[in-house]
Amino acid sequence: MTVFLFELSFHLAAPVWLLMILAPNWAWTRRIAASPLTVVPILLVYLGLAASVVPELWTAVREPDLDTFRALVALADGAGAVWAQIIAWDLLIGQWMYLEARRLGLHPLLTGPLLVLTVLLSPVGLLLFLAVRATRPPTPAHHPAHPALR
Repeated sequence: MTVFLFELSFHLAAPVWLLMILAPNWAWTRRIAASPLTVVPILLVYLGLAASVVPELWTAVREPDLDTFRALVALADGAGAVWAQIIAWDLLIGQWMYLEARRLGLHPLLTGPLLVLTVLLSPVGLLLFLAVRATRPPTPAHHPAHPALR
């Protein structure tokens, strides 16, 4: 069951990522990306995995150190829970990046690769996006009511 839930956490996030990357101008993509509820199914998977390792999880967050964390992720359900949490938070980061890119009027050919990089290595993708964002202050043409952003 652990392997199934581990894999399920990514499969639940993948459709949202695919919409943001491959269909960025579709009206439903913006609506879906604007909702934090996209992560709820992934967080339910997290709870399912975390339920069996509550003592180890509590120890890891109460007394965070490398050995305690290593003991948690040495357990299959512990590693799965951490993975599901990472998938959920990465998706939220990606959704914010997508919405922010739309607000700034960034072209999907720039945003798409940054989102792919974020799926694979979220810290690197986010840092690169923040660097791009820093060079692109919003202008009146990038107002959310602008037709290109709908």
